[in-house]
Amino acid sequence: MIRDAQGRDSQQICQIYNYYVENSGATFEEQLVSQGVMAERIASIQKQLPWLVFEEAGGILGYAYVSPWKPRSAYRFSVESSIYTANSAAGKGIGKRLYQALLERLSDYPISTVIAGIALPNPASIKLHEYLGFHKVAEFERVGFKFGNWIDVGYWQQQIKTEEQINQCLNKD
Repeated sequence: MIRDAQGRDSQQICQIYNYYVENSGATFEEQLVSQGVMAERIASIQKQLPWLVFEEAGGILGYAYVSPWKPRSAYRFSVESSIYTANSAAGKGIGKRLYQALLERLSDYPISTVIAGIALPNPASIKLHEYLGFHKVAEFERVGFKFGNWIDVGYWQQQIKTEEQINQCLNKD
């Protein structure tokens, strides 16, 4: 089941995320995130944008959300996506289903562009994003340093609404 994240999910979301903090360059955080901090992140995002979880048999197997791309007002129609699946759930299509649900949910928001940053190399993430209609727009070299290695980051984006669609979304109220 894919649903909105709830505060009670923060512990399981932490377990998923902290695996990547400890074992992967996919996130540039280097310190484990506490349940309290994760709960604050979820609540903060959900004040304005969606944060979804994939739940099966009471367990959270993945999550996806979008956050503002940049704080300046001219960026208000662009968001950055994040998606993580439990290591044990990799390759089972959960990420694809979660991401599709997230993109569908964005139809209710005045969002034009979704941007995804991918620490490179990451062929599985690139394949997922390109399958969902994202295309590569940039690559920054040596912008992260973790586990004694420099990490490049590629950016993929997808336009999900036209200017006319944004205006319609803004004029709903």
